[in-house]
Amino acid sequence: MSLDGYVAGPNQSVEHPLGEGGMALHEWVFGLRAWREPHGMEGGEDNASTPVVERNLAGVGAYVMGRNMFGGRGPWAENPWDGWWGDDPPFHLPVYVVTHHAREPLEMQGGTTFYFVTDGVESALAQARETAGDRDVFVSGGASVARQCFANGLIDEATLSVVPILLHGGERLLDGLDGAQLQMECVEAVAAPGVTHLTYRRSG
Repeated sequence: MSLDGYVAGPNQSVEHPLGEGGMALHEWVFGLRAWREPHGMEGGEDNASTPVVERNLAGVGAYVMGRNMFGGRGPWAENPWDGWWGDDPPFHLPVYVVTHHAREPLEMQGGTTFYFVTDGVESALAQARETAGDRDVFVSGGASVARQCFANGLIDEATLSVVPILLHGGERLLDGLDGAQLQMECVEAVAAPGVTHLTYRRSG
């Protein structure tokens, strides 16, 4: 997230999936070994962000994401989009995609299967919880799905990775939460190269 609260820049598109300037929000993670290994890449460095990334990925049994994060908008085309990640996405687990448009499950290499859920984020979370069992459900994003989870008190723990840039526009994570009862406390703050990780846990 940028200092002015944006998790994507303006004018999101296939060419700019994170909006104009939005890629800068993730520069801190691209060189990390802990990020590169799940993406099938060699090398990488370790720094203060490493344990944060490793902890967030450990113990995950299923993922939830929004349609925009998966890619594309509106009805599925004749040859539908299969995601940004190629034939072997980095999740290696079931992923429940919240969308308005039905589609058969999409089984990929490496153990990732995308399930397309058309009856809302709470249904997606319920299905993910059933799959995950006693493991965690990781809400990957994007902003709309995360906001719905915050608004409905569905988040137990959240890590905000704040990057010291201003985007001046785009999509904010915490807009539209008027009336939501967010009772969370900060349990950790980690300063790392190019980013500060703030972890909040539900307190009520």
